[in-house]
Amino acid sequence: MFSRATLEPTDSAIPVEKDPDVLAAAARMAGEDLCSIADLSSAEVRAILKLGHDVKRSPAAYRHALDARQMVLMFEKASLRTRLAFETGINTMGGNAIFVDQTSSPLGERETIADVARNLERWVDVIVLRTYAHDTITEMAANSRVPVINALSDFEHPCQALADFMTLQEHFGHTAGLNFTYVGDGNNVCHSLMLTGAQLGANVTVATPRGYSPDIEIVTIAREMAQANGCEIRLLQDPHAAAEGADAVYTDVCVSMGMEHESTKRAPIFRPFQVNEALMSKARPTAVFMHCLPARRGEEVTDAVIDSPHSIVFDQAENRLHAQKALLLLLLGGLENLKAFSC
Repeated sequence: MFSRATLEPTDSAIPVEKDPDVLAAAARMAGEDLCSIADLSSAEVRAILKLGHDVKRSPAAYRHALDARQMVLMFEKASLRTRLAFETGINTMGGNAIFVDQTSSPLGERETIADVARNLERWVDVIVLRTYAHDTITEMAANSRVPVINALSDFEHPCQALADFMTLQEHFGHTAGLNFTYVGDGNNVCHSLMLTGAQLGANVTVATPRGYSPDIEIVTIAREMAQANGCEIRLLQDPHAAAEGADAVYTDVCVSMGMEHESTKRAPIFRPFQVNEALMSKARPTAVFMHCLPARRGEEVTDAVIDSPHSIVFDQAENRLHAQKALLLLLLGGLENLKAFSC
């Protein structure tokens, strides 16, 4: 059983536009890429979430922060939350979103990714990519002079994890010392959750079937982060043992986009990992249920769990907007623009 660390609320008496941690993160992150949560320091993760809470509380204060900024979204995969949260986010801060559907023409097929990057950097201020291959994102970032954001790849989903831990802060008032359990496939979402939890001092337990554990490179990085932040990363193969004493239980589909051909094979393997009332009963009475959505009801989670009062899945979905707005503000120097506008 994990020990519970000393907990502190997320709210601060310091206005966010004067908060030294947020200002320091803004100075470091301006013009940078977000390909992985591992690109961020613990202080930067905390600053994104702190700013996200302020954006949510006071959206009107940021109405002109990204005036005339242009964002392109190039998506090889379908999207609801990621796309609309980014589009709504930049539009409500004075910028503009351009969506390019790449579902029938993967990036790098028509022309090289490097050439695409060298075109885009001359027209837009930020590039948001949702791809299959993670290398597509890192190659775009390596060849672009404007920030590149990973809006999902086969290796990570950093925007999702930031919103998820923002939601945990809202619900519990803290993340340090929380016992966070992920049950299911050791996939891209799992990877980003492990890294974010470790950066924020949460104890993360991951329960996967044999052969479906998270990538060992991610596990190694997450454990190094956890050691630095006084928390722990555990890998198990027993979902009920993993849920014991959990403050939050999280799951995702067992068949990610692009893996549909494995549906028949995976179904019986993941059936024991379904989050149902029996599994949730192992968690703390105050535990919450989380899912990145879309959910396949009756497969990785039952209706009784996802529709229960303990479910915060739609709070997570809402916070995609606020966390992504905060990320755009920091990468695009929006706080400096805001200060100039208010002078």
